[in-house]
Amino acid sequence: MKTDMFCFQCQETVGCKGCTIKGVCGKNSSTAALQDLLIYATKGLSVISSKLRREGKSVNKSVNHYVSVNLFSTITNANFDDDVFKLRIIETLKFRDDLKSQLSNTSNLADAATFSIIDENDIDAKSKSPEVGVLATKNEDIRSLRELITYGLKGLAAYMKHANALGFEDENVDAFTQETLAKLLDDNLSADELVNLTLETGKFGVSAMALLDSANTKTYGNPEITKVNLGVKKNPGILISGHDLGDLEELLKQTQGTGVDIYTHGEMLPAHYYPHLKKYENLVGNYGNAWWKQKEEFEAFNGPILMTTNCIVPPKDSYKNRIFTTGATGFSGVKHIDGEFAKEKDFSEIIELAKKCPAPTELETGEIIGGFAHEQVFALADTVVDAVKSGAIKKFVVMAGCDGRAKSRNYYTDFAKALPKDTIILTAGCAKYKYNKLNLGDIGGVPRVLDAGQCNDSYSLAIIALKLKEIFELSDINELPIVYNIAWYEQKAVIVLLALLFLGVKNIHLGPTLPAFLSENVTKVLVDNFNIAGIGTVEDDIDLFFN
Repeated sequence: MKTDMFCFQCQETVGCKGCTIKGVCGKNSSTAALQDLLIYATKGLSVISSKLRREGKSVNKSVNHYVSVNLFSTITNANFDDDVFKLRIIETLKFRDDLKSQLSNTSNLADAATFSIIDENDIDAKSKSPEVGVLATKNEDIRSLRELITYGLKGLAAYMKHANALGFEDENVDAFTQETLAKLLDDNLSADELVNLTLETGKFGVSAMALLDSANTKTYGNPEITKVNLGVKKNPGILISGHDLGDLEELLKQTQGTGVDIYTHGEMLPAHYYPHLKKYENLVGNYGNAWWKQKEEFEAFNGPILMTTNCIVPPKDSYKNRIFTTGATGFSGVKHIDGEFAKEKDFSEIIELAKKCPAPTELETGEIIGGFAHEQVFALADTVVDAVKSGAIKKFVVMAGCDGRAKSRNYYTDFAKALPKDTIILTAGCAKYKYNKLNLGDIGGVPRVLDAGQCNDSYSLAIIALKLKEIFELSDINELPIVYNIAWYEQKAVIVLLALLFLGVKNIHLGPTLPAFLSENVTKVLVDNFNIAGIGTVEDDIDLFFN
């Protein structure tokens, strides 16, 4: 297949087959090739780091952090800056060579661990070479499994990066990530072995989610039920989007007393639920909706925007001079705020720009309620259990995951509206923007939409399910009155899926389409073992789930 590029890692990939000219996300063929080469180089580094560990030697956490950011920066809508990828490729090779010098035995190393890149011209040429990229694996089923694992590791790396930013580490997860990346170069691994590795990736995904949950709650407290303002105030503002809570707190600190208000956007909405962050009076509300509406909403905001992680889309010229990136995210021609950790970052340029900008244009008014992470739901356990036992609550519907621009995603709004009044929606991630502003009411004082937080907080939904299983003394998590109807878009949703599969959850419905990277045979394995399915019409699915 002759193509300018090939990428099928997100839900919106062209024709549910693959982007071959330009990514739907906006990345061009050179960016796609450099991202592929960065992953290829990171696999090579991982061959060395894994061998070093097998010799009983330690790998510095700076290497672990670098691997995580390499993976994270290639997630859909994270980074579009070719210069960043070229630099990261060169630095990855430096890490590789440093670790290689520490090995006692350098025999039997994979070719990908030993290739050499000297200058920029070599990087460009190597990025287009046959052995780099998705299509380098010729067998469709092996390719499918390798990419499923790779995308799971990308999602896992996002969790690890956020935990690392708050000072939390798990060497076991880092070691597994790098060992698995190395295994993805091994042509001797069978499809069955890769299936087992896929489920093991889910296992370590659970560990990474638990680490981030611990990092967030120990740093900012357990989320609590909170009403979040949707309107605007008269002061100029800064809009912060993405997922990094550390960046948000640092911005809040640096803007105190400046007359500049801070608004959250997209996946940053759940920051309002944390007690430690709620104490900042200049955290005044949430502005707008999910990531895909940012072009119109960023334009209307009037002030500067800070993108802390993935979810950036190519900006319009009308606001390109007031959008900033930091961390793993980036876009060519957009100002980047340096610093590995939030406390190292200087946001003064953003703050000074905000002072010169008019206040945000109001998009809506009112409030939305959230903060239903695991500890808050456990506090309501008696009420919830009594409602289940009395029949007031018949079923829970997990509608976590991602939102997106495709019209087919209106299914989730219509599905939420059509749900029986005795159902509770459990959600996390930006998928909630399809229904979190609907007036769906409550059941005995319990809101019918329980928002656990970011996609990074999907761990809460698993913990809640396991707690309900314990309370009702069930032997199998699948005996719970829970329906899984999950929307997906990018690679963090992949690791959530693999984590649920590892926990034994079956009958998950994925939409609006099944992943293009699942071959027919790999899909059959998932269907046969876990009864995974796609979505149908709202009417058919309501009938399937509730009748």
